[in-house]
Amino acid sequence: MTRHVIVGKGAVGTTLAHLLADEGADVLVVSRTGGTSVGRITHAAVDATDVVALVAAARDADVLYNCAAPPYHRWPTDWPPLWAALLDAAAQTGAVLVSVGNLYGYATHGAVMTEDSPLDSTERKGMVRAQMWRDAEARHRAGDLRVTEVRAADYFGPLADSQAMVGPRFVDPLLAGKVVRTVVAADQPHSWTYLPDLARALVAAGRTPAAWGRAWHVPTAEPLTLRELGSRFAGDGPAPRIRPMPAVAVRALGLVSPLLREVASVSDHFSQPYVMDTAESSRVLGLVATPWDVAVAETCRRSGVTSRA
Repeated sequence: MTRHVIVGKGAVGTTLAHLLADEGADVLVVSRTGGTSVGRITHAAVDATDVVALVAAARDADVLYNCAAPPYHRWPTDWPPLWAALLDAAAQTGAVLVSVGNLYGYATHGAVMTEDSPLDSTERKGMVRAQMWRDAEARHRAGDLRVTEVRAADYFGPLADSQAMVGPRFVDPLLAGKVVRTVVAADQPHSWTYLPDLARALVAAGRTPAAWGRAWHVPTAEPLTLRELGSRFAGDGPAPRIRPMPAVAVRALGLVSPLLREVASVSDHFSQPYVMDTAESSRVLGLVATPWDVAVAETCRRSGVTSRA
């Protein structure tokens, strides 16, 4: 039986762990604080920057998943040592390293992003993510390890937390008929990845040798503006009232909030089209995106909220 080790117990790691367990696999989830083990999912408290500890946890693992999520404002300091430890653990254990990625490394200027788009971002978080993949790709090509990256757009879904753009802070007031305040523009086409689709893509990438050594986009449904996405959740009810904050106000709040400061630095992701193509990954991974109506209905049902559709 395949052994799976997941680093990180946030929305992505938890969704992935449940998917694997539902398939009958044994899963170890490691995080700094550990957790309660249930059924086939075991939790352990491990500092993933400690190579010795991480290697011990991942010993005999077939697949090692990176689902960690350092705070936005600490990416430049927290990602390098964590990523170095993950790469070393994959090299020492022989496990395939499957990493959750995002689109920050691309500087799109409105172009549709593909896996072949250059990683030429000049924003610091994007530069960190781009360098992480370059380091991994170099070690894969050198034969030191096996690695792949699965890049998601901003995600939504049943376990999306308060850090998600389309999480409880967006969905709950929208379905309650209240005004939804956002810190980003609401009327540009944007790709949105459904969390279960991300988990399925991670599993498929780990099982598919043809996927190793490259990065892939999660099969994702057609792009919607934030306002259109809100209308999907509202259904036949009144049109959602979405009120973006002025950019100058977001920048001002960023003076006291590290999170909002980092959001403001990637405001171009919402002030222009931010769309990714997923045709190639669908072909290689053998997956298709969950249709919008199903994804929205499942998000509401499994999150315990009532859609106005």
